[in-house]
Amino acid sequence: MGAQMITVRLATVADAADLIAIYKPYVETTTITFEEETPSVAEFRRRIQETLKTHPYLIAEDSHEILGYAYAHFYNSRMAYQWTAETTVYVKEGAKAKGIGTRLSQELETLLAKQGILQLMACITAENQTSLNFHHKIGYRQVGMFPEVGYKCGHWCGIIWMQKELAAITDPPKAIVPFANFSK
Repeated sequence: MGAQMITVRLATVADAADLIAIYKPYVETTTITFEEETPSVAEFRRRIQETLKTHPYLIAEDSHEILGYAYAHFYNSRMAYQWTAETTVYVKEGAKAKGIGTRLSQELETLLAKQGILQLMACITAENQTSLNFHHKIGYRQVGMFPEVGYKCGHWCGIIWMQKELAAITDPPKAIVPFANFSK
C-alpha cells in the first residue's frame, strides 16, 4: 500500500462504523483525544452530517478499506472566527507513516481554501510528538501551550495549539462558502 494507491472521498453516514473502528483505540488507550468514551454509531453519523454542512469530512481508502479520515470544523462558534478552521486527522493503526495523513491534509486544505478559510488550527496533546512533528512538517507552527489541562490515562496532559496560514489575509475578508453549498 503506497500513498499513490490511496483515494480520498467525502465521508458519508454509512462510514460511521468504520470510522469508529479507527477512532476507538485512540479513545480507549491514548491521550491523543481527550474523549473518554467511544461514541456510538448514531453519534458518529450525527457528527459527520453536522460537519458536512459547513466543512469537509474526508475518507482515505485503499481498495475500499478505510485507512484514515480528516475533517475541519469552526475553530470557535463566534462569527468573527469563521475564516479559521480547526483540523483533525486520524489514521488507522498499522497504516501510519505511509503518507495517508499527508494526503488527507492536502485534500482538506485544498477544499478549505476554496471555501475561503484563511487560517487553520490544530490542538494536539503535548506528549503526542508524532502529531507535533507531522503538523510541523506540513507547515504548522506552534502558537500556544496550555500545561496540564486534561486528565486521562492516569496523568495530567497539556495541549499545544498549532496554526497554519492557508491563504493570505484580506481586509475585508471574502464571505465563507459553507461546504454543503460548495460541494453541490
